[in-house]
Amino acid sequence: MTLEELYKELSNINASRDNRQKYAQIVLNDLSLLPKIITILFMVDDKVSCKAAWVFEFVCAEYIYALVPYLDEFTNNINKVHLDSAVRPVAKVCEFLAKANDSKEPNTLKKMLLPKHKELIIESCFDWMIRDEKIAVKAYSMHTLYLFGKDYQWIHSELVQILEQDFSTQSAGYQARAKHILKKIKAKK
Repeated sequence: MTLEELYKELSNINASRDNRQKYAQIVLNDLSLLPKIITILFMVDDKVSCKAAWVFEFVCAEYIYALVPYLDEFTNNINKVHLDSAVRPVAKVCEFLAKANDSKEPNTLKKMLLPKHKELIIESCFDWMIRDEKIAVKAYSMHTLYLFGKDYQWIHSELVQILEQDFSTQSAGYQARAKHILKKIKAKK
């Protein structure tokens, strides 16, 4: 399938879980489509990029290691994503990467996720935390930052400051997640 054909296919999908799963399975069955999905994902001013982001999230949820060859491209471009429907899945993939990195089991991502990749993810997550983003993006970001903060101690102090500062003005969902993260950070001290 060419980039143009994939773009056209993605143009026709809707947000239903079944639809996203169907297209993710197509990509999982033919990983040569993944770089094309990533290319469309980073057409950040195009609404089809959101649909690529939905499929990309489902692919990464199923098999995060498919992202390994594209870590440079992914981490160098995540800060450019700005459409709400694309930011949420990208933030979720950042959380998947942080979880794989934090795993007790040895895995490919632990070796391949370089400090430069982590720094770009951390920077994007902090940006999402301080910008006017939806709760899901902030929730994924705070968890990602918490996990990377185990390796970079400065992150926890910055994260605590943001969470405490924004706590009273945010939604109940934000407050619940923030309480959970703050409790985990305090337990580590």
